[in-house]
Formats: sequence, structure tokens, C-alpha cells
Amino acid sequence: MNILIDNKNGEPIYNQIYSQIKNQIISGELKENEMLPSIRGLAKDLRISFITTKRAYEELEKEGFIYTLPAKGCYVAPKNVELLREENLKKIENHIEEISKLAVACNLNKNDIIEMVMFCMEDQK
Repeated sequence: MNILIDNKNGEPIYNQIYSQIKNQIISGELKENEMLPSIRGLAKDLRISFITTKRAYEELEKEGFIYTLPAKGCYVAPKNVELLREENLKKIENHIEEISKLAVACNLNKNDIIEMVMFCMEDQK
């Protein structure tokens, strides 16, 4: 597992850890039931407080991305297809908001946007 902390980012460190682990789970880089580094071990590797790492793990568990076995550690939870779908839908909505803003700035209409999307989807086949 590869986690990079950017102190200049302005984003809280626990959230950077949370986001990177979550993205690695969604992408399949971290596999179902794979053991994660211990909270203290990861904190030591990243040279941060274990409380920060603990908070990131708690958020991941609350969201259903990991589970904890007492005295054994934290593991990647089996993928919840519906949860992953919701995550992807949220990403799509964010991209659509950006597309809408750019479209207005470029004076594009709905049909122009639909045509562009259709063209891109054809390339995906």
C-alpha cells in the first residue's frame, strides 16, 4: 500500500489517508480481505500521530470499505457493488458540473454536449 502525505495540500492528513486507501480499494489495487498495515505501523511509516491514522481507518470502516477483527487487524471489506456504484455516480455528477460550467463559458448548447459525450462513448467501445 502506497500513501503519500502532502503537507502543502491544506487537506487534513487523516482525509488524505482515507481518500488514498479508499481509491486503492475502489480501483482494486487493494483486494478484498487483504490485511492493511496496523494503525501504529502506518503512523510510524508516515511519521504521523497514530490518532490521525486511527481516524482515517475509522472513517473507512464507517463507510464500509474496511472491517476490523479484534486483536487481528484491519482488512479490506468485500466490495459492496451498490456502494461502488454510488461513489462512481458521485464522481460523474461532479464532472458533469464542471462540464456544464465550461459549456456555458464556451457558449455550447445541450446538443453540442450530448454529441461530444456520444463521440467519447463510441471511442470507449
